Amino acid sequence: MRAFKTELDLNNVQKTACARHAGAARWAYNWGLARKMEAYQKGEKDPTAIDLHRELNVLKKGELSWMYKVSKCAPQEALRNLDQAYAHFFRRVKEKKAGKKIQAGFPKFKSKKNGLGSFRLTGAIHAFDHAIQLPRLGRLRLKECGYLPVEGVHILSATVSERAGRWFVSVQVEKEIADPQTSYRPVVGVDLGILALATFSDGTRIENPHALKRDLGKIKRLQRTVSRRKKGSANREKAVRQLARAHLRVANVRKDALHQVTSRLARTKSAVVLEDLHVSGMVQNHHLAQAITDVGFSEFRRQMVYKGQWYGCQIILADRFYPSSKRCSQCGQIKHEMDLGTRVYICDQCGLMIDRDLNAALNLEQVTTGSSPERYACGESVSPGYQAVLVEAGTEQQST
Repeated sequence: MRAFKTELDLNNVQKTACARHAGAARWAYNWGLARKMEAYQKGEKDPTAIDLHRELNVLKKGELSWMYKVSKCAPQEALRNLDQAYAHFFRRVKEKKAGKKIQAGFPKFKSKKNGLGSFRLTGAIHAFDHAIQLPRLGRLRLKECGYLPVEGVHILSATVSERAGRWFVSVQVEKEIADPQTSYRPVVGVDLGILALATFSDGTRIENPHALKRDLGKIKRLQRTVSRRKKGSANREKAVRQLARAHLRVANVRKDALHQVTSRLARTKSAVVLEDLHVSGMVQNHHLAQAITDVGFSEFRRQMVYKGQWYGCQIILADRFYPSSKRCSQCGQIKHEMDLGTRVYICDQCGLMIDRDLNAALNLEQVTTGSSPERYACGESVSPGYQAVLVEAGTEQQST
């Protein structure tokens, strides 16, 4: 199963219809959550999505007759999402009681202030080169032609969402694909950073677009404008929309850069070695927190995992405590102290002078190429206990 997301080109009538569907899904979710909380407080059995949908059908014949203007799938799928959120909450509560460090967040009510939201449709969905046919909404034009799969796929559902005044559709399809080719492709170590988004062990350097840093001044000005406008006024709503578009641009620039480099790696390499970064601990450094979150380390790893499965590329995670930056990639000597300001690695044993990020990428590559990372320059064997983890299909297992 794969999903394809693209932007819609809607007229005013179609935007109103989509907003009505999103409102119906949001109302059904909030109503269902209130019913579940009420049943829990009374000690009654938790109503399932099917039970809630039956109650909703009865209400639609009276005070909720306006729901007949939207597809029945919108509130029905929202109640199914609520069922999953409720089940995940109690699962996390059990895991927390078992000793796992996990936050058990209770489902929250959806608010229109956070955006119109989204809704999911099933049933008779047909994709074309220039448009998509959805139940009760009809044929909607696409801004990008030829992107959605038209033949050889089975469309399961379509999710329409809104962000910053722009409407998008995400189509989930079921498609048979051939096994990825097993032809020889090189292994590469990738060191992620702030100055450079990624440095490959073959010497390639991918520049960091600094999406947030580049537009931070504009975002601050727009935020001040919003705070100075009177709450509830039309000018404040206009300023909020401008701020939302600025944030959307930053997110799109970051997402485009990550997709470009991850697709390039997955298609051209047989294995990619990454560091198992502790991002939540790294952002505790308030001098670097904004720059670290602007890169998107976790999103880079997430994309590499599923794209590696698509294109037959193994994703290997080096041990979190593996000294990739402090170890000499030529002789193996490890420096015990090395601050972040040192951008050039100089080996005290063999005299190697190399860029810090490139040295780290070469050390990561040596995790799989057979060069022993567990020996010092003098040849003395050590046992630091470092391990490599092979990540496949969302699961992690020890690499052989």
